[in-house]
Amino acid sequence: MQSPEASMAAISTRTSLHLALAAFADEVVGTLARLFAYVGTLALFAILGLAALGQLPDLRGDEPAPGKAWSVADRSHPAFALSRLDSSEKTASYTILRHLAGGRRDVMRWTGEADKVLAELEIYREGGEFDLGRPATMDLAVQMGLNAATPLEQAGLIDTKFGPVALFRPMGTTGTPACLGYLKRSEEPALQISGFSCQGNTLPAQRAAVACTLNRLTLLTSGNEPKLADLFARAELKRRACDLQGSPDWLLGAANAQLRGAL
Repeated sequence: MQSPEASMAAISTRTSLHLALAAFADEVVGTLARLFAYVGTLALFAILGLAALGQLPDLRGDEPAPGKAWSVADRSHPAFALSRLDSSEKTASYTILRHLAGGRRDVMRWTGEADKVLAELEIYREGGEFDLGRPATMDLAVQMGLNAATPLEQAGLIDTKFGPVALFRPMGTTGTPACLGYLKRSEEPALQISGFSCQGNTLPAQRAAVACTLNRLTLLTSGNEPKLADLFARAELKRRACDLQGSPDWLLGAANAQLRGAL
């Protein structure tokens, strides 16, 4: 049996050990608290720095930021082409854009002196990003190098292998040379063909140039879209030769440019 002196010594030792452990635990907790505060401060400075540089990530889930969802698809292969009128024609530049929601744009451009764009043709296969409430002429105005809010007026119809195609020009340019825009929509498949041409010194010549471009448009591959292949197969049956002299046979209702129904 321990003596009273030995028991008191043991109790004193355990008490000292508990106090030491408690002090150590308090020190660890205090150190961790200071460390968390330090890391939190660094994170706050990092967030403020990114905000100042405009590099904060988009935290809205799957919804991409407007205007930033389209990207160049360098590994995609061209799906369309224009048959050449003669062997001296230069190959147009071809750009493919894809949208996170499934849309695809195949864009062909032709340039002249000083790399000025003379004509553009875009085939837009619509995806989940397509906005039915947005006027199609707003995007057409942007294609033509204008502000999206620039009003476009109807400039009649032309007959092509895809059927009647609506023509547009900037409002107030009647009687003056201006680039001529065009727009054709298909519901099945969901497809939009649009673009513009600055070729030709007269309106009939410009119309003929647009009609020629569309009649020369061919499909290289439809991928897994049988409706797209069917659309072009049926269109080829209506294909006509180009008439760059502006033959009236290309025009439909030139004196009455009022269009009805979906474009």
